[in-house]
Amino acid sequence: MKRSPADLPDGLKLFVFSIMAVGMFMALLDIQIVAASLPEITSGLATGADQGSWIQTSYLTAEIIMIPLSGLLSQAFSTRWVFTASAAAFTLSSVACGFSNSLEMAIFCRAVQGFVGGAMIPTVFATGYALFRGPKQALIPAVLGMTSTLAPVIGPSLGGWITDLLSWRWLFFINVLPGIAITILVPLYGEIDEADPEVLKGVDWWAVPLMAMFLGGLIYVLEEGPRYDWFNDEINYRVAWLSLLSGIAFLYRSFTQPRPVVNLSILLKPRFFLGSLFLWVTGAGIFTAIYLIPQFLAQIRHFRSLEIGKAVAITGFAQLFATPLAARLSQKLDARWMLIFGFLTFAASTYLSVSITSEWGAREFLWPQVLRGFSLMFCIVPATNMCLGSVPPEQLKAASGISNLMRNLGGAVGIALANTVLNDRYRLHFSRLTEQFTAANERFAQAVDENGMLRVVGLINREAHTLAFSDAFLLLGALFVGALVLLPMSPPIPPTAVKAAEH
Repeated sequence: MKRSPADLPDGLKLFVFSIMAVGMFMALLDIQIVAASLPEITSGLATGADQGSWIQTSYLTAEIIMIPLSGLLSQAFSTRWVFTASAAAFTLSSVACGFSNSLEMAIFCRAVQGFVGGAMIPTVFATGYALFRGPKQALIPAVLGMTSTLAPVIGPSLGGWITDLLSWRWLFFINVLPGIAITILVPLYGEIDEADPEVLKGVDWWAVPLMAMFLGGLIYVLEEGPRYDWFNDEINYRVAWLSLLSGIAFLYRSFTQPRPVVNLSILLKPRFFLGSLFLWVTGAGIFTAIYLIPQFLAQIRHFRSLEIGKAVAITGFAQLFATPLAARLSQKLDARWMLIFGFLTFAASTYLSVSITSEWGAREFLWPQVLRGFSLMFCIVPATNMCLGSVPPEQLKAASGISNLMRNLGGAVGIALANTVLNDRYRLHFSRLTEQFTAANERFAQAVDENGMLRVVGLINREAHTLAFSDAFLLLGALFVGALVLLPMSPPIPPTAVKAAEH
């Protein structure tokens, strides 16, 4: 009888897990690595800056479509070969991205890159829970949680540094060496499970295009909505309807077909459902905060990408410090208490930023970021354990895909809402501030005489933007506090050490 993955030698398990974690880091890093370099990329491809955002959006959209499919694919073809094929395709598509000579080619290659990269992310989570038991299992959400939050934090600054030092094409070429190493090592050592092609028989394949239209349309609307006034734009309006109808059809087939392509019945488990919601909120916090602070430093303070990278690096150090502590406490405490601490601490970090002024820089953002980085491990670890800690082995891969999808969707929704808040509240604050400086206002007249109209308008514009950022931080903190009302719905969640003993 084939031995369980948990029975493999400890050194081999750690080696395989580490290799796969590097692949996951690459896939997550590439979401944001182009963010600070889009002007250089669009210039190199001789296209308009307004179209360049699709170089980032195409990756995220394709990745989100693949994530829930990864469970079925790894069951059918084995974790080893799905991960190997994904790493190989990710490497080849990275090379193609680097050699792209048109926007269309770059967008297509980025979509391929995101699609195959999406298979690596949930596969690592499922593999970690399959390989390790007892106290070591508590490290899985902590280590992978740190990886999944650190990658998008350093992505923009690393990308800006590489572009300044070499060129934007090296944003993609840096994936080649680690990609080749993963493609070689995983087949040699990653014999975690066996392929079972029988699981593909009778699968409801009609659900795949429905899911693609649902998730792809949702991401499109979330990305383009803030820019084009949401449903007042004809394309956004039509895509939103397509996404909604496709989503309803996909959910219907997923719950009524005997062999659904994604096993959504796991969501009927109260603990998994609540854990997924908490991961959604955590994803919104991770990606929105990562988005807001660099945007503020770039727009208001005019920091360069390297300066922004230095300013936000403290978040990663705080996460690193919190990782072993969160892992240790998860073996001793009910996950609900960890979630309360994590969510309230994250909210505190955003409320510290509500008092933001146009003079804030790295020093002023220091403690808010320390608190945020520290709190994230106390959000991710218990929420991931809620989702995956009590799921039977046969449902682990599907559960990992759904939980990772929820986290990424939370990030997409969070950024879209943040952009909407920034746009709407900026207009409101700009209107209110200009009302205070009328031609009849003596101070206004004096300011115009001394500094000129353009300078006064520029100052009002800067302060209105700053107040809009303050509102966005306030709303983000309110989301984390409000999410805690769901906790009483959850039964007690035993520490991971207790669950291991029960097994």
